[in-house]
Amino acid sequence: MEVKKASAKNMRQYVVFRVESQEFGADIHKISIIEKMMNISRVPSTPAYIKGVVNLRGEIIPIMSLRLKFGLPEIDADDDTRMIIFKFNDVALGAIVDGVAEVVNLSDDDIENISAISNDRNYDYIMGIGKAEGRLITLLNIEKLINELVTKE
Repeated sequence: MEVKKASAKNMRQYVVFRVESQEFGADIHKISIIEKMMNISRVPSTPAYIKGVVNLRGEIIPIMSLRLKFGLPEIDADDDTRMIIFKFNDVALGAIVDGVAEVVNLSDDDIENISAISNDRNYDYIMGIGKAEGRLITLLNIEKLINELVTKE
């Protein structure tokens, strides 16, 4: 049996993180830093899933709860809870996740397009479903998540 090696050019690295029992992935190049939970200052008149802002090394970064964004109940932060700071086109956005697992390499062949499953506009921020070692990882389109927030302000 011949095993096809994926060429390096169509391999991408994704940081895998957990929200409830679901695994999500984000392109490692869109992630600026992963931090432990820190003090979040609430900002009035923002959607419920926007928890507020943090001051990270002098930069004010809005923080969203992926649990609330995905319609899940909120839980108290624990030792595994992390804030992933995404950066795209000089815009930073933090997302609270239940835990960060690992970095996986996925080729284009490992990723199923979500449009085959649903054309619902609510799933615009889902890029596809990655298959890694028998697990399914929902790959997020960070640009869409950030643009959605930036355009609502």
